[in-house]
Amino acid sequence: MSYSASYVTATRDQTRTLFSHVMWLVALTAGTFALGCYAGRDLSAGWSIIWFIAGFGCLIALNFARRASDAASVTLLLAMGLLLGLGMGPVVAYYTVTSPQAVWQAAGATALFMAGFGAYGYATRRDLSTIGRISFFALVGLIIFAIILIFVKIPHGDLIYAILGLVIFAGLTMFDFQRLRRSQGTASAALIAASIFLDALNVFLFFLRIFGGRD
Repeated sequence: MSYSASYVTATRDQTRTLFSHVMWLVALTAGTFALGCYAGRDLSAGWSIIWFIAGFGCLIALNFARRASDAASVTLLLAMGLLLGLGMGPVVAYYTVTSPQAVWQAAGATALFMAGFGAYGYATRRDLSTIGRISFFALVGLIIFAIILIFVKIPHGDLIYAILGLVIFAGLTMFDFQRLRRSQGTASAALIAASIFLDALNVFLFFLRIFGGRD
């Protein structure tokens, strides 16, 4: 009985330690993203695309580096945040100048969104793996829809895109936070932090579309 109690306590302590570690990594990544946004606020569209692609290159490399070195994983994670910030700099700067209120509204809504769906995903005992898979394939469909919007004018298409995106990332956010609770050890911390950061970033951009009224 005492062995079982000790095991449960150790498991809970490990879970709390991993949660704290991941949240710190998410915060640091958000910091490098903000730095990148500031540094890249005046970049041309061409350079923004290059840095954006480089950021996702770091994400791909992170999938391979997580088993090799914690230091390398964290470095790639922070580099990803910085490079994506450089890529998104002109967009964020545009909203900051033309609609600063929309930026603050989007930031506040994102915080509430992540706190609500993240808390549910972390606390629930229900297996969310099916929701995670459905959300992933729905995300692929959303990307196709975004491409269609480039060539076809759909009434309120931008708003529809943003709302669908929020629904999809609600599922992904819950799944990623449940994955955080079920993980053990810090080997996967950087990768989970990257997933949660990307969830928050996309949610922020969707809210920015809604509050910025770009339709």
